[in-house]
Amino acid sequence: MFFDSHCHLDRIDLEGHNNSFSQLLETIRADQVTRMVCISVNLETFDDMYALIDPYDDIYCSAGVHPDYEKVREPTVEILCEMATRDKVVAIGETGLDYIEASGDMEWQRQRFITHIEAAKQCKLPLIIHSRNAKQDTLDLLRDHGAEAIGGVLHCFTEDWEMAEQAIELGFYISISGIVTFNQAANVREVAVKIPADRLLIETDSPWLSPVPFRGKTNHPGRVRYVAEKLAEIRGVSLEQLAETTYANANRLFGL
Repeated sequence: MFFDSHCHLDRIDLEGHNNSFSQLLETIRADQVTRMVCISVNLETFDDMYALIDPYDDIYCSAGVHPDYEKVREPTVEILCEMATRDKVVAIGETGLDYIEASGDMEWQRQRFITHIEAAKQCKLPLIIHSRNAKQDTLDLLRDHGAEAIGGVLHCFTEDWEMAEQAIELGFYISISGIVTFNQAANVREVAVKIPADRLLIETDSPWLSPVPFRGKTNHPGRVRYVAEKLAEIRGVSLEQLAETTYANANRLFGL
């Protein structure tokens, strides 16, 4: 059994599944994925996302606003904590910092990140962290605002081992996506073999980042198996052991 710790089910194009969400879920479950967390990216689409997943016992979600979304309704601690009162919300995020295309003052991203950290502490829910080209600022804000009190996960990790190690020391998990299967992602594999077993998660970040051999195609949680297979290979463990360990880790992180 597999646990996809980070996906965007409401963003997946259903054309390849007869325009049926139920059929998509059948495909996912046939691939032995029995739990998923659907990640919130803004306030405007949260209600529709929640309504989509609410009928299904094996799907959970987060509450948050992605750092890439600049021209959207800004969250407050109160708004995030109100969203978090819903039964299926198991985390705050996705939040963090993304400096890949940074231009001008990024203080608005930092302030939004702080809002999510404070909400997570108040709600007592883990954080889902997105960090790209923002290693030091991400770690500094987590430390400065006491994020170790609630922990969380650095998702779709592509930074270096130094960042992973410091995040683990703060009580965070490290999640590996389909990028680990890409030929040019040697840096991700180098980090992935060092992550302690009890701090490792797997994810698809679907509909993006389809693993080899599906690169360029729409991703879905069923393909988290390919992430697990690559990790099992490079870490020298069985697929069953890798799946069991990451499943238990995700359950522990999300309080399931």
